[in-house]
Amino acid sequence: MEIILLLLLGFVVLIKGADFLIDGASSIAKKFNISDLVIGLTVVAFGSSMPELFVNVTASLNGANSLALGNILGSNTTNILLILGISSIIYPLKVVKGTVWKEIPFSLLAVLMLGILANDVIINKSGLSVLTRSDGLVFLAFFIIFIYYSVTISHKVKGIEDEVKDKVYGLSKSIFFIVIGIAGLALGGKWIVDSSMKIAANLGMSQKLIGLTVVAFGTSLPELATSAMAAYKKNVDIAVGNIVGSNIFNVLLVLGISSIIRPLPITKGINLDIGVAIFATLLLFISMFTGKKHKIDRWEGAVFVTGYVGYMVFLIVQNA
Repeated sequence: MEIILLLLLGFVVLIKGADFLIDGASSIAKKFNISDLVIGLTVVAFGSSMPELFVNVTASLNGANSLALGNILGSNTTNILLILGISSIIYPLKVVKGTVWKEIPFSLLAVLMLGILANDVIINKSGLSVLTRSDGLVFLAFFIIFIYYSVTISHKVKGIEDEVKDKVYGLSKSIFFIVIGIAGLALGGKWIVDSSMKIAANLGMSQKLIGLTVVAFGTSLPELATSAMAAYKKNVDIAVGNIVGSNIFNVLLVLGISSIIRPLPITKGINLDIGVAIFATLLLFISMFTGKKHKIDRWEGAVFVTGYVGYMVFLIVQNA
């Protein structure tokens, strides 16, 4: 019971830490007259991916490689199937042309890259598949390209200013928020990793399974809150862009940094979960051309959520 409470407390501290970090960083950015558009596409986007980053960094430092990989793959699948599914049920999501033809394909490229780099055994006929530090640098190089693209198209993104906090704090208070935010992220990340590893050991679950399910869902809560609220407000560019951007951040930034800190050996059976993440991204792209063009209708959202539930049931039954 204490372990479960520690896990739940870890999620609370982690997510609140991300909020403090966004508040402090947004306030400082506003003091330097940086536009809301750029803040939304950088500070806010980084902030929503900080839970995954800190959990993965902590997992990498503790040698919990399966947990780190499971968290990213599970988060990406959760983001599309569950979060976009729920958001489109709240309000059908019309997707702009740039997201359809550029950002969604870029997110697909990112997860395909992961699939290729994670299969040294098949491609190079080597004895062990590992995400090396060189692979991490490749991820980060593509991440820089994505950030450059995001800034150049920032003026076209409808409603992104609404995600930026209006209040500007004093410099000392802003720095205090940033410090508290980073501390909360670090502490929450440690509690989540420690408790997840203990739960996995006690229940006979693999680290990969708990990463794909419990940890992935918990670290995706900021994206769920952001996209669901954006859908409710009918800011559909934000609802979809937040998810697609987060998935790109997860693979290129989070896995890039994680594998640079410590190369990540690829565990047996991970290709199935990579395949599910690829399928979810392909499903998102295909949904742009079914029903109403460039729109995720409510019935498609229901298909997404059903697919997520089915995947979760499969993972649990497979582990039983």
